[in-house]
Amino acid sequence: MTQRPDTHSKLLGYLLWIFGFLGSHRFYYGKPVTGTLWFFTLGLLFVGWIIDLFLIPAMDREADYRFQDGVVSYNVSWILLTFLGVFGVHRMYMGKWITGILYLFTGGLFLIGLLYDFWTLNSQISERNHASQLG
Repeated sequence: MTQRPDTHSKLLGYLLWIFGFLGSHRFYYGKPVTGTLWFFTLGLLFVGWIIDLFLIPAMDREADYRFQDGVVSYNVSWILLTFLGVFGVHRMYMGKWITGILYLFTGGLFLIGLLYDFWTLNSQISERNHASQLG
């Protein structure tokens, strides 16, 4: 098996796990369906949240394998999305200035765009990193 770059951080995964009953760490590791489920059920009534404490290393390895390493950092992007997403700072960081400014003036496109980014940020970064490696 080929050694993959460490695209996602276990430390950040555990920090997001603190808010994991809202699905934060699951979104970070590229699991938007269960992230949404955790959000609406408080981490499946906190039981799934506790179990995830032990599943984070496996989720981290899977994310490292699935997503493309490159110039845009997953960790920085997720921190910006989680704490400043409504202002579009994560989009500006990725070089998406027009939509970043649009988010800034519309509250993350009235929060719908923010939800979209929680579902797709890993793929957006992976595509951006792949394109930057092509030239």
